[in-house]
Amino acid sequence: MSSKKRNRREAITALVQEQGALTVGALAERFDVSMQTIRRDIDALCEGDMLHRVHGRIELSEEFLNTPFDQRAGTNLVGKRAIGEAAAGMIPDGSTVFISIGSTPLSVAQALRRRKGLTVITNNLSAAMALSEEMSNRIILPGGELRLPDRDILGNDVLDFFARFRADFAVFGAAGIADDGGLLEFHTTEVRATQKIRENAQKSILVVDWSKFGRQAPALGDNISDIDTTIIDRRPSQAFAPLLDQINDRLIVAEGEAT
Repeated sequence: MSSKKRNRREAITALVQEQGALTVGALAERFDVSMQTIRRDIDALCEGDMLHRVHGRIELSEEFLNTPFDQRAGTNLVGKRAIGEAAAGMIPDGSTVFISIGSTPLSVAQALRRRKGLTVITNNLSAAMALSEEMSNRIILPGGELRLPDRDILGNDVLDFFARFRADFAVFGAAGIADDGGLLEFHTTEVRATQKIRENAQKSILVVDWSKFGRQAPALGDNISDIDTTIIDRRPSQAFAPLLDQINDRLIVAEGEAT
């Protein structure tokens, strides 16, 4: 396979990961090639499990699609609340905190409502609103287009935004956790944003509920072994016991420790 063809197919895969679906015509126009060329690319890309072809377009397979934010925020409320309380217990008044997108980081923001004098740097509008009633807090948001229905902001401008700050804590989630501990997201922009806040924070806090272990998502980020503290609601299946044993001294099981 020529390098030009390989690069084009890698670019097509990345675009579909970002947008969920793209038509043959849109891809042909974007890469300035014929419809037939794109169809051959799509046929090759759809031989795996991640992508499939439907009525003149290429899509992410259902198991790789994210669920709507409100649906995610409404699931496992007890577990996420326990995670949020455990994370908030690590963050004192007056801290500077990065909070990433996602429903579990939102639970942390909700648990931080009792804190005062926080500086919160976030692209998660729901988290910003949760902390906006405390007048001693300072809340800093990036510019850009609000992504609906998730109510967050992503893109290269967000990376530049996070690069301008330093924080005591970085609080973030993950769409899935692979068998080897790889942190998975649905978009490469989410991976880059998480990596940036990790780089610029003194302490990283990963917050995920048990259902994220083994869940599929296409974009690979850092590894759970790289995180300072991981907070889960309860332990996942026994298949992940060796992975969690490796980080046992940096692992908090929130429901198990709740009183």
